Amino acid sequence: MANILQAKKRIRANARRAEVNKSRKSRIRTFVKQVELAVESGNAEEARLALKQAQPELMRGVTKGVLHKKTASRKVSRLAKRVKALSASV
Repeated sequence: MANILQAKKRIRANARRAEVNKSRKSRIRTFVKQVELAVESGNAEEARLALKQAQPELMRGVTKGVLHKKTASRKVSRLAKRVKALSASV
């Protein structure tokens, strides 16, 4: 256990930040899952709208430091590729 006052404060602050980051990651995963479910159901329009909502969430995760920029870009790219393939097949 930390003895120095600033170290104790740092522990409290880290715990608060961990809660916020956990919530943000969960929110991002939810948006990504919505896109994946729409793609699996075969609904092109729903998938496109879900992707349109998920993309800013992923990028917001980058600005908040929850995700790495390239990780978010890779996820957006792969989702967009799946949505595009679904739209082309319809």
